[in-house]
Amino acid sequence: MSDLPGAVLFACTMNANRSPMAEAIMKHLHGRRVFVDSVGVRTGELDLFAAEVMEEIGISIDRHEPKTFDDLHDSSFDVIVTLSPEAQHSAVEMTRTMACEVEFWHTFDASIVEGNRETRLDAYRQVRDQLMQRILERFPQEGGPVTP
Repeated sequence: MSDLPGAVLFACTMNANRSPMAEAIMKHLHGRRVFVDSVGVRTGELDLFAAEVMEEIGISIDRHEPKTFDDLHDSSFDVIVTLSPEAQHSAVEMTRTMACEVEFWHTFDASIVEGNRETRLDAYRQVRDQLMQRILERFPQEGGPVTP
């Protein structure tokens, strides 16, 4: 599929929930055709609510190890998708000297939601579903969108 970039980086603030979810969804949909990675501006711990809602759709992020822009082994990306304003700033700085498309997808940070377990999980599900939809729209599968 010629419309797909060769390498995509997803970036958010701590590489703990939004960008790992986006990375895993993209790998699930296009992993054999596109190199996919994710980073944060700062490193955090993998968010277990994010891991749980991803498991609900059959995609595991349990082995994800959060990292920062500084931890990248390779900085050759065709597209960097930033999911937070802070990550957008870092991506623009990183790409000042390279030919790379940077897209900002403002994505809600579900980790700030308070309430009971189900309320919080619902917020993560909304983020997961929004990311799935955006990824399918921006990086469509051959033959049209198919959800897991």
